Amino acid sequence: MEQFLDEAKAGSRILATLSGAQKNRMLREMAEALRMCTMDIIEANAQDMKTAAEHNLSSALKERLYLDEQRIEGMAVAIEEIAALKEPVGRVLEGWMTENGLKIEKVTIPIGVIGIIYESRPNVTSDTAALCFKSSNVCVLKGGKEAEHSNAAIATALQSVLVKNGLPKSLIALLPDASREGVAKLIKMDKHVDLIVPRGGEGLIRYVSENATVPVVKHDKGQCHTYIDKEANLENAIRIAINAKVQRPGVCNAMETLLVDRAIADTALPQLKAAFDEAHTQLKGCAATRAIIEADEATEVDYDTEYLANILNIRVVDGVEGAIDHIVRHGSGHSEAIITESITTAERFLNGVDAAAVYVNASTRFTDGGAFGFGAEVGISTNKLHARGPMGIEGLTTYKYKIYGSGQIR
Repeated sequence: MEQFLDEAKAGSRILATLSGAQKNRMLREMAEALRMCTMDIIEANAQDMKTAAEHNLSSALKERLYLDEQRIEGMAVAIEEIAALKEPVGRVLEGWMTENGLKIEKVTIPIGVIGIIYESRPNVTSDTAALCFKSSNVCVLKGGKEAEHSNAAIATALQSVLVKNGLPKSLIALLPDASREGVAKLIKMDKHVDLIVPRGGEGLIRYVSENATVPVVKHDKGQCHTYIDKEANLENAIRIAINAKVQRPGVCNAMETLLVDRAIADTALPQLKAAFDEAHTQLKGCAATRAIIEADEATEVDYDTEYLANILNIRVVDGVEGAIDHIVRHGSGHSEAIITESITTAERFLNGVDAAAVYVNASTRFTDGGAFGFGAEVGISTNKLHARGPMGIEGLTTYKYKIYGSGQIR
């Protein structure tokens, strides 16, 4: 492990010497390499899908794992979009002169070596590798065992571009020891690794956060809510709620709980149930909800559960304050939404809810690097420091101060 990470650390010094133009050219070559290796990647993914079926993985995990030509093309396009972003390294954020004549510049720099631990989704391999490369960071990737063959095929395609350009494979590396013991070692290698980014299940996030000596940016579960206010346009509210839950239930920005203002519950809930029944959504509700529509009972445990499936909790609340109270108790700091035509109520929700992304009259499904214009993301950070929300290249840089003097002493 130490030798592997020594090579990664040495690679970060090589990567820091590349110009933005060189990196962008190689990123475009990586996109083409993915396209040329499409059939190899699909073949490797088929092995993972076969294993997933044998181990009875959930439909949500299998949906995340699956790759076809269209998804691989999407991965290639994401890399091209990252290449087109402005150069994140070497930007002067601020500059000033002190009274004693020192010229000080605050300049963006790469973080260094970033360990990324993730589950299920093989597109994370290409997205995070490209983002790290663009921001001059070395990435050490530890994907889930369920995507082992897919991740290896994608990494091989990307590494072929590095080799062709005379660069070490270690700039984009898969962790050689992918066992739990290997992860336990990685997250304590603070002399070699500068940041750990875990994204996946609640258990993984907790384990890494509690055991790492390397700084961690958490990408925790998405316990997302949508609140329909008494002053909502109900037609809009139903469209948004259906999109937030049904469009892709197995992702972290999908809604898990729908909150409905008590003042409109008698009118809104039957219409919502009709729409969700059409979408084959399993509904769970509080006592007030079940007094109006047919639904299974929702427990306090349910309100803390990230289903990643077409299952939805519903709770009737007393206005915007009741919605905020529920989110304070059960939210994960990911994405929350209010549907209302009242500017005052919208602002109360925006200011009262503590989450990375807070929406008015829009679906939580937009919390995504691509949708935010970042090209892609390392994940959705639920941290407050150092990055929050969709973590693109800006979140993969830090800064240092450059001070120019002319003989000053203190």
